[in-house]
Amino acid sequence: MTIASILVSLDLSAAAAARVRLSTRLAKHFNAMLTGVAARKIPNPGPGHDLAEIQTTYNEEQAKLARDLERCRDLFEQNADADVLTSWLQAEANAADFLVRQALAADVVVVGRESEEGIGEMSALPGAVLMEVGRPVLMTPPGSDDLRAERIVVAWKDAPEARRAVSAALPFLRRAKHVSVVSAGEEARSDGADRVAEFLARHGAQVSQHLLGANARNVADEILRFVDQADADLVVMGGYGRSRLREWLFGGVTRDFLKRSPVCCLMSH
Repeated sequence: MTIASILVSLDLSAAAAARVRLSTRLAKHFNAMLTGVAARKIPNPGPGHDLAEIQTTYNEEQAKLARDLERCRDLFEQNADADVLTSWLQAEANAADFLVRQALAADVVVVGRESEEGIGEMSALPGAVLMEVGRPVLMTPPGSDDLRAERIVVAWKDAPEARRAVSAALPFLRRAKHVSVVSAGEEARSDGADRVAEFLARHGAQVSQHLLGANARNVADEILRFVDQADADLVVMGGYGRSRLREWLFGGVTRDFLKRSPVCCLMSH
């Protein structure tokens, strides 16, 4: 198993350039192709406009979109390494929907973590992408421009999402200096973390197992505390949630990591 194709989501946020640099370094490390993706929908003019006003507004918004997409492409090209094979995709479309459609030819999809300033109009919501993409999602915190993946924490919960995340992360786990398989909560001892650690050891990972005491309300806090103490730079975990009428609903741990993880997270749903 390896990584041959990486998609990175572009927008006009302050964190976008660092995200491209991180994705470029990953592409170079795995000798993978890197594709930049950007999109935005043109807003509806709303009621009370005649056809001439609607057309004028649409033309203005289309010109603005073209400028924004060009800025995203320039940002991508300025921060990508010349030694990495790259391509570019853009569209007038919802950013998350377009990214999901393009991910059929990707091994990993890189998106930015939600920031305290919120999500910009060209940003692909990480939760929306995670729920729909059917590919591993690498979520990067603001300002992170490198991922060495030397010390990895696997936040284990015996569910299909976590199993898929571990399988997707094998290219990282095998190369890591150390992998910690962490299980937290009331069912931690019976959740199979020991067997996951054995499985990863058979794949060549340097691995240890850790059981954390936590109740349902502070599992995320305990895992984040362990991540800090272990000086980890990557968390591998399942993304637990469901969609209803385009509202993205997540369990507590997934929601907390989407909003406040200080390190990169490789997640699968």
